[in-house]
Amino acid sequence: MSAAERTRHVLTFCGKCSCGCPELFVDHEAPAERRIVLTDDFGQRVQMSVEQLQVIVEEARSGRITDLVDAELAMGAH
Repeated sequence: MSAAERTRHVLTFCGKCSCGCPELFVDHEAPAERRIVLTDDFGQRVQMSVEQLQVIVEEARSGRITDLVDAELAMGAH
């Protein structure tokens, strides 16, 4: 069985267009450190552990990701 057949879709992050939005999957048969699968609209994949995803979620909840991205974007706007 291929990895694509083993993964279970959890969430589409946009879903409001037909552009191939980022998606979240769980691969229950993958090693623990690769169980979470994120795909982007270019067909790329990132695999990580549940613990790593939890850190990202907490950083997003706290606003830290938004703050860091906003600051970086402001630096590039000359």
